[in-house]
Amino acid sequence: MKKKAIKERDKTNKSGDAIERSRVFVLDFDGDIKASAVDSMREEITAVLSVATAKDEVVIRLESGGGMVHAYGLASSQLMRIKEANIPLTVCVDKVAASGGYMMACVADKIVAAPFAVLGSIGVVAQVPNIHRLLDKNLVDVELHTAGKYKRTLTMLGQNTDEGREKFRQDLEETHVLFKEFVSSQRNVVDIEKIATGDVWYGIKALDNRLIDEISTSDGYLVSQYQDADVFSIVYKEPKKIAERLGLSVLSAVETKLTKWLSTVSQYRGF
Repeated sequence: MKKKAIKERDKTNKSGDAIERSRVFVLDFDGDIKASAVDSMREEITAVLSVATAKDEVVIRLESGGGMVHAYGLASSQLMRIKEANIPLTVCVDKVAASGGYMMACVADKIVAAPFAVLGSIGVVAQVPNIHRLLDKNLVDVELHTAGKYKRTLTMLGQNTDEGREKFRQDLEETHVLFKEFVSSQRNVVDIEKIATGDVWYGIKALDNRLIDEISTSDGYLVSQYQDADVFSIVYKEPKKIAERLGLSVLSAVETKLTKWLSTVSQYRGF
């Protein structure tokens, strides 16, 4: 009875009115090179924004080593929707948020990382294999036709030129500048020229360089919210079509029959 009374007391204020608890909405983003998880995340964010208020909080448990610039640019833009709605946004990193992953993380109002999580890698990299000499040695000609001087600066099969290489490097530098400007605009407490070298830092050192705001695992951070807020895990699952559901039902029935048959045969043969 005592525990129940304390619980009921915590739900009311001094006037006896019910207290409306804040809510924490937890989303997971496990990024690959194409940031494929953004398809689900955008749906989850849309759902959260339909009910969340400025009293609530969105927590993104983020794991990504980065990938395609345009893909992670879109993922970062999805997180921007949360900030534009004036809802507090926290990103938790347990393992890695590097390159495009950090591009996403820096959007947050607060970044929390585990002591040995890897953060940073604010740089741009690209590589193009070239087998022109191998083809030339075997008397294989490759014709590449383009309209536009810089339509194809480097090629895998044809002979690359110094001019093409220079333009390719120039494009990388321009992308790096955009990356640095974005991080600076979202997280102005960092010394961008010091951290935008492509280097990475573990959580403790990342805190010293102000890449993050707090050292903690995502579990520890969420547990600390339980006292004052209701915590919800948000997961988007695309509804299966009728044909798929029927197909899975039939497959399940076949598997059940097959398992029973194999069990009988196994017993008979003494397996």
